[in-house]
Amino acid sequence: MNLKEQIEQDIKTAMLAKDHSQLLALRAIKSAILLAETEKGAHGSLSKETELQLLMKAVKQRRDSAEIFEQQGRSDLAEKERNEIEIINKYLPQQMSEEDIRIEVQKILTEVNASDPKDMGRVMGVASKRLAGKTDGKTLSTIVRQLLTTRE
Repeated sequence: MNLKEQIEQDIKTAMLAKDHSQLLALRAIKSAILLAETEKGAHGSLSKETELQLLMKAVKQRRDSAEIFEQQGRSDLAEKERNEIEIINKYLPQQMSEEDIRIEVQKILTEVNASDPKDMGRVMGVASKRLAGKTDGKTLSTIVRQLLTTRE
């Protein structure tokens, strides 16, 4: 069962359970999938990699929104965004711990023979593909930057 079918099934379940917050999050995911499928140059169905990118983007958008709402003193809206993040995370692979990310990045640094911060782009390219869906870009870039500056 692909992501779209799973989401549609879960929407039906949420409707029967009258779970409004879950329904909102699931409909937002379905909308993003439909937009991606009908985009110019799209081939109809999405690859697993594209689905992961879509979900990660949705989580990032909600995380950013929650931060903004917190800064503006709107904890009610921030909580809504955090609830949607939890729902979307159910469809993502298990997120890696910071220590596991460091281990993987160390391996990548050795593979691409990176030694200083100038190599950040090359390392991030490989790391982003290898760890897609398992960590967010912000955490990954922070760890890569830290490891590259300590290698100097």
